[in-house]
Amino acid sequence: MTMKKTMAVKAAWAAWAALALLAMGGVTTPLHAQDKTAADGIAEYRKMLEDGNPADLFEAKGEDLWKQKRGPKKASLEQCDLGKGPGVVKGAFVEMPRYFADTQRVQDLESRLVSCMATLQGFNEDEIKKTPFGRGEMANVTALATWVAASSKGMKFNLPQAHPEEKRFYELGKRAFFFRGGTHDFSCAACHAQDNIRIRLQDLPNLTKNPGDGVGFAAWPAYRVSNGQMWSMQLRLNDCYRQQRFPYPGFASDVTIALGSYMGVNAKGAASAVPTIKR
Repeated sequence: MTMKKTMAVKAAWAAWAALALLAMGGVTTPLHAQDKTAADGIAEYRKMLEDGNPADLFEAKGEDLWKQKRGPKKASLEQCDLGKGPGVVKGAFVEMPRYFADTQRVQDLESRLVSCMATLQGFNEDEIKKTPFGRGEMANVTALATWVAASSKGMKFNLPQAHPEEKRFYELGKRAFFFRGGTHDFSCAACHAQDNIRIRLQDLPNLTKNPGDGVGFAAWPAYRVSNGQMWSMQLRLNDCYRQQRFPYPGFASDVTIALGSYMGVNAKGAASAVPTIKR
């Protein structure tokens, strides 16, 4: 690590320490000033870490996995159709979830990749879906999703809504987003349906519209510095349900894909920023 970067990281940690002190009430500052300090500090921290984002390693792994001949069929994924035609990667991420005629389902990026791994390479789709995040072929799915998503960086979200199933999944996602339940009577909307709110030092984007949805939905997959892991959208939604004290949803279940459809449609026009860095 260069001296300049070392000093930048130290400064970032110092900023985090100061912000934590504010959050615990160690310094009395007007709320609006605290908000500005927290938001600016977090933005500076992320900016410092952009150069050398560990997500780049996952992206490189994903590209390699795409081209490798793997699985029982000893085939690559280079003929996988992500909605733009066999093998076309650029622009696919910003139009997903979408309906696929061959599976007769609305699929997000991760579930579509698993389908391709099953049909083209011969992997067991059910076994992959049962694998914990970060392990085995599920870790490979995350790397593949990171590379595919990064190939559309800067492109604007424009999810198709022409097929009846795409419209149905959007409405299902909307209902799931506002559904309250569990031991704490939470919903996705409890944290993500208002402007200018935060939890601890973290701004909470309003995912019912832009620009909030462009900040939230358009930022995953992302590398999480706090635990040194690459998180996909499926894992992000899984953890959101954990925080709501709901049962964990199954990987690529209808509810997670429907939520992706709802947020993705709401993000129309926002530029994809993945892979990003999160706290």
